[in-house]
This record gives sequence, structure tokens and C-alpha cells, in this order.
Amino acid sequence: MMSQIKPVKTIGYPFFAIVFSAASTLAGDLNVVQHKNSTTSTQRLVRLETMNPFLSASTLPLSAPDFAKIKHEHYEPAFEAGIREQLAEIAAIADNPQQPTFENTLLPMERSGAILERVQAVFLNMSSANTDETIQSIEERIAPRLAAHSDDIYLNKKLFARVESLWNSKEKQNWNEEQQRLLKEYYESFVRAGARLNAQDQTRVRAINEELSSLTTQFQNNLLAITKERGVVVDNVTELDGLSTADIAAAKEMAESKELKGKYYLAITNTTRQPILLSLKNRELRKRVWEASANRGLGENGGLDNRPLVLSMARLRAQRAKLLGYENHAAYTLENQMAGKPAAAFKMLQDLAPGVVAKAKLEAVDIQRHMAQDKIQGEVLPWDWEYYAEKVRAEKYQIDESQVKPYFELESVLKNGVFYTFGKLYGIQFQERTDMPVYHPSVRVFDVLGKDGKQIGLFYADYYQRDAKRGGAWMDAYIPQSRLLNQLPVVVNVMNIPQPAAGEPTLLSLDHVTTMFHELGHGVHGLFSSVEYPSLSGTSVPRDFVEFPSTFHEDWAVHPEVLANYAKHFQTNQPIPKDLLEKSIAANKFNKGFETLEYMSAALLDLGWHSISESETPSDVVEFESKLLAKYGVNYAPVPPRYRTAYFAHVWSGGYSAGYYAYLWSEVLAADAFAHMRDLGGLTPENGKMYREKVLSRGGAREVMQQYIDFRGQEPKVDALLIRRGLK
Repeated sequence: MMSQIKPVKTIGYPFFAIVFSAASTLAGDLNVVQHKNSTTSTQRLVRLETMNPFLSASTLPLSAPDFAKIKHEHYEPAFEAGIREQLAEIAAIADNPQQPTFENTLLPMERSGAILERVQAVFLNMSSANTDETIQSIEERIAPRLAAHSDDIYLNKKLFARVESLWNSKEKQNWNEEQQRLLKEYYESFVRAGARLNAQDQTRVRAINEELSSLTTQFQNNLLAITKERGVVVDNVTELDGLSTADIAAAKEMAESKELKGKYYLAITNTTRQPILLSLKNRELRKRVWEASANRGLGENGGLDNRPLVLSMARLRAQRAKLLGYENHAAYTLENQMAGKPAAAFKMLQDLAPGVVAKAKLEAVDIQRHMAQDKIQGEVLPWDWEYYAEKVRAEKYQIDESQVKPYFELESVLKNGVFYTFGKLYGIQFQERTDMPVYHPSVRVFDVLGKDGKQIGLFYADYYQRDAKRGGAWMDAYIPQSRLLNQLPVVVNVMNIPQPAAGEPTLLSLDHVTTMFHELGHGVHGLFSSVEYPSLSGTSVPRDFVEFPSTFHEDWAVHPEVLANYAKHFQTNQPIPKDLLEKSIAANKFNKGFETLEYMSAALLDLGWHSISESETPSDVVEFESKLLAKYGVNYAPVPPRYRTAYFAHVWSGGYSAGYYAYLWSEVLAADAFAHMRDLGGLTPENGKMYREKVLSRGGAREVMQQYIDFRGQEPKVDALLIRRGLK
């Protein structure tokens, strides 16, 4: 969702990612742009810059946010100042009487909005990673104001006339590739925002954008509250049979923090499936946990109901698409993606569906056999799948998660696994520093250095789960790389790893290990960016390409050389035994029918909701889900969608509307690229250098399929994906 000329990009992980865009009505009367030449205004500007850390560049290394100075009361005045500043800059560009040129139109647009970018970069991540009632309140007020600000820019007729003049000029043929890409980005953004519409239709688009911005903010704030309200309280420790001592201690501490003395609290994560279901022996408690997850947002027992918000957003998106000349929102969204049209995304999913459903049903046979051993008759139910799948995994590979976790201690995974891999590939070093202010005590900061010792950027790591953090995992950029602005990148990875009880080590599941590799894959896409213009920096690429560099890095997590370096017992420091290592790698492809089907079902729900017209908006959310899943043959009851509509944050409050399919689309590229690199020798500096130069450094400065061909030598094939997912 666009919120300014140079939007902050927020990227996430396929299982957990949440992308949040916010915008709002601002209080205050801070005019820091107009009349800067007057003595009074100059004095006022100096005073405001002293008071508000966002009104001037940070003095910290690489202009990183000074969290020691940033307070809640700074956000709204800074947003107001930033909007005023950028509108003045835009007016100067639009009113320029000279013939439009790259230098007097596009360059100043790229330089505009410095204050707004500073405050928005911090605020959007705080609203996701460290929110509270005050931030949520600000967010609700900011949302419609920033939506209106975006429209004030992209519906500015004089400004669009200048951009269109450049688009139609012969002069652009003499520009370099990056300049031409920048013009294309701007021209298409104006057209897709409605710059060609008549005044009446533009007014309606503005109203829809403001209403949608408020609804998406309300949805994401509801989701945080819903996740809290759906936590499961357990009275008796005997019900927790199957959990480790550390997990039980953590549940007890969580309950005590909520003033539930003598009880145990099981938090709900953002996906339908819940990691705790792998271990809980008590079937009735498993059912309670699953239902708490799957039925959230439906208004049960007086709880919050997200269905009215969803229906309103679906209707408004369809209205806007029609106004802009598209059949539906999916057609609008996919126009500038690699897929091009909804039909291409639907076809990819439909072609895979029969084989994936068959694979899941085959997996269910083994699950039912284990259920029968426990004297449980009947069909597999959703709360049975993960528990008994873990038993099947243990039987097939003589392994269970409790055997492996002691070898996946957080510090070793991070330094000897993730950092080791990226160092081997790209010749970089991560050096932790403790002198930088952070927004939470558990956040860590690292200098990222090249093999020549020169600084590439800063990396912030925020790994632990907390109530103030939204579910999922994502990457964000506080400072995007840009040669034009002389900026080195400052990026952050955010995850939700459960906090262990006091004094206990942080032992990770393989999913969390893989997520760490994935998110730093996004991180280096931002860190290695080497472009001129901030709008083309780092992860500023189509949504169905942006997950390619991150997913590509996942497979290094189970690469034998990498595993041997980090998979060591947290107590003895002994390496993971060879047979356990081999079983772990083999077991990694287990249950892929389930995992692929739950993902595909969610992707089809997303495309389904966004392929309807306004008149086709249903009245019953649950019924719509059921009919759509049946239509595409993925309505297999034991395997529900990874996200159901009422808590599908990716597509309602995030940037993935009609784009959740992108994870699988990107995985085709990632699997093909990883297989190619493996054929070329695997974890070598030569391979890393090639991938960095051809893909990670290019951002949006080159058409993305061409980036892939530059690296791979040809377009991708699906064979490696099928093998990666254990489907071939």
C-alpha cells in the first residue's frame, strides 16, 4: 500500500509474515516548511529540531534511529511536519515553469519527504514490533491522513503532466537503465493511483483510500487484541503432559504475568496451526487450542468480530478497481507483478492442487494408523494432525523435535549458522555493538562489514515474542540504501521466538532456524543494495519476486556443512550425531503435503476474495470460505487453510492482498536457483559474489526476470520446487 513517494518496504516470512502499512489525521500546527527564510520561522525550526528527533537526521552511525530520544509524543508532530515539508517540495516541482527533465522532476521527487520517511520508518515498525495503546491510537489517527497525503501527490494533475511528458519524450531513450526504471515506477504509480480519472472519480478514489486505511488499521489492532483474548488458560499441570519442563515453566510464567496464579497460559500464534500441538498429549486440550486459533475473529462468546471489516474491505477494493478500469482488485494488483494476471496465479495453484491433496491424504493414512494405536477411531481431525504427524516422523526417521532442539541453541544458530553462512557466501562479518540505543532490551545491533573491513550497513535483530509484538516474522528498513542520498542501509529482522523461562537456554525448532535464515535473506537484499535512487532500493521489487532472495537462503539451514558448524549440543558442545543429522535432513521433507495444502488453501482464499466484484461481495464469510475451497478441490477438512479470513493479516492489513500466492511463485525461483548454485559447487565465495552482483544488489533497478536470467542463464523450471517440497 502506497503511503508516500518513497514507501518503506516491510517484508515477511511465508508462514508468518505480516506487512503493516499505516497512515492518519494529525494533531498540531507545526509549520516547519513554509517561510523558512523568516527569522521567526528559522528560530522555531531550530527549537523544534532540538525537541523532536525526527525533524533532523540522527547523529548516530549511519543515521540510525535514536531510540533513546524518541518518545510517543514526537510521532504526530513529526508526521505533520513531514507532510507539510513534502507537499511544499512537491508543489515546487509541479509549479516549475521549465520544461520537465529528469533533473528537475524525478530527482527532486526522490529527494523529497525526508522527515516523513524518518518518522514513518520508525513508527511502522514500532506499531508492529513494540506497540501499545498509545501507538495504536496514533495509528488510527494517522492512517487516513497519510492515505490522503499519498493521493495529494499521485492525483496532482500538474505533477502528473510533468511525469507523463517525460514518459512520452524521446529523451528517455538516452537515459541509463536505472533512470528508465525509475521513470516507469513513477509513471505507473500515478496511473494506477487514478491520475487519469476525472475529478468526480478521483474524489471517490480518495474517499475509498481513506476509508480503507482506517479499516486496515482497525483490523490489525483488532488482531493483536484477538490473539490475546484467545489464549488458552489451563488449570492443571497434568493437562500439559507432553510439553517439556521448560515449556511448562514458560506457560506458568506467562500466566503469572497475567495475574493468573496457579494456572498455565498457552499463547496463540498467528497461523491456524499451533506449534504446541506437536507435543500436547491431551486430545481435548489440543481441540481447545486449535479452536481458539481457527475460530478467532468470528465474534465467538462476545469476542471481537473481524468479519464486518473484511466484507467492507473486500467491497471497497472491488469498487476502487472498477473505478480504475480493472475487472477486480486481483487484476489491479497483479498487473505489475511477475504473474501479470490472476489467471496465471490461479493456474499455478490449480495445477498443483490434485497432486498436493493426494499427497496429504496419503500422509493421513499413516496418521490414522497411529490414532488407532491410541484407540481413537474415525476421521483425522485438524487438532490430531500435527501431534500424530510428529509420531509418524519419529517412526519413519527415529527422531522427534525434543531430540533435535538441544542442538539448535539460538546463539549458535545465529553466529555459527546464519552469520557463518552469509560470511562464507558473501565475505561479510557481523560485529555486535552495545553502544546503540534500542527500542527494547532484547534487541541487538550488529555492524555489517565487508571483507575489506568497510561498513556495509547496520543490522538490528529482534527475535523474542512479547505481548507488544504482532505475530509473525518480517524484515524492515529504517534507512534504505541510496547513492543519491549518500545512505548506507539500516535493516531489522523481527521474529516471535518464545522466551524461555529465566535461566533456561533458547532452544529452537527447525522452523524457527529456517526462519532466521529466511529473514536475513531479506536483510541482505536490503544490505547489499547498490542503486542510485531510493525508490528502487533493496526490496523495492514485485511482491512475487521479493520472497525469492529470502526463500533461497532457507536451504542453507539444512546444508550439511552449515549444520555441522552450528548444530552442537548446548550443554556438551558435541556436534549433532551423524545419524541424527541425516534423519533431520530427511525429515525436513516430511509432511509437505499438509504444509503445501494449507498454504495453497490460504492463497486461493486470498485470490478468491479479491477476484469478486462489488456486487458479488458475500454476506457470510464462513460460507464463502467453504464454497471457494470446494470449488478448487482443496476442501480437505483435516488440513484447514494456514490463515482463515478473519485473521489473514497478510491480505487485509498487510501488503499481500491478491498476492499471497507470491510465496510459492518465489519458491519456484528459489528452488531452481539453489539447485543451480549447488551444481556450481555450493557454499563458495564465487557463487555468493555472482548472486550478490546479479540479484541482491540490483533492487528494482532492473526488470526482475532479467535479473534471474542474468544469474541463472535461463528462466526457472518447477522441477526443483517439487523435489524441495517432497512432491517428486
